[in-house]
Amino acid sequence: MYQQQKFIGAHVSASGGVENAPLNAAQIGANAFALFTKNQRQWYAKPLTSKEVTNFIKNCEQYNFKPEYILPHDSYLINLGHHIPENLEKSRTAFLDEMKRCELLGLKMLNFHPGSHLNMITLDDCLRKISDSINITLNKTNGVTAVIENTAGQGSNVGFKFEHIAQIINYVEDKTRVGVCFDTCHGFTAGYNIVENEGYMQTWEEFDKIIGANYLKAIHLNDSKKPLGSRVDRHDNIGLGFLGVDFFCRFINDPRFDNMPIILETPDESKWKDEIEQLRSYIGIEK
Repeated sequence: MYQQQKFIGAHVSASGGVENAPLNAAQIGANAFALFTKNQRQWYAKPLTSKEVTNFIKNCEQYNFKPEYILPHDSYLINLGHHIPENLEKSRTAFLDEMKRCELLGLKMLNFHPGSHLNMITLDDCLRKISDSINITLNKTNGVTAVIENTAGQGSNVGFKFEHIAQIINYVEDKTRVGVCFDTCHGFTAGYNIVENEGYMQTWEEFDKIIGANYLKAIHLNDSKKPLGSRVDRHDNIGLGFLGVDFFCRFINDPRFDNMPIILETPDESKWKDEIEQLRSYIGIEK
């Protein structure tokens, strides 16, 4: 009999130190989690101390969190496709620091939003700058995969079409260290109709054809406050938005998403424990 291998968690707080993130994840019954390894709204942070690193690894081991199911997220300030050289360099420096922090913590992935052209350069130029930024960073680090998150396409953000992500990956030199995190809210509001049966099937067929299913490394599992194709990034709690309960029931029974971190970023954190239990209760229920 087929056994589900689902690793579900949430983007938990690392307030007071990164070593607290696994403790917070354990409290909500997670077997995966996401975190910021530094303040996501500041460019610079003090280096991780050896004590913080040791305690983070110890706490992960104590609660059986494996590095493959931990998905750190970089700072929201970083734009790897910036048109101004000084700003691009600042973003690249910050991104490299984030990757090195992941290395120190023994983590395998760093999730990031690809960037924005800010209506100042062409889409192609922006995507190429992002690829170059990834190459520069991978050449200076070891063992950590750069995981590109699809976007809702709000403003001048790139990465809302599978073709954008495929173009970025195409120019990445070490393709063993690049991957994709699919955010369900972003995908839906970008125009991928993952709610309807035909649209759900077509979305994953297109992902495989355009990007390659082998590049899918993680999921951000969120409902959406905004409708299909609205290009607005507003997460909702599970089953309360436009995706609805049936989508999540179908998703959690899809073997495509076995053995990868499935991370909630739903807005009401007090519901995370219940939402994880809710998702697990859907396993084995066909929709």
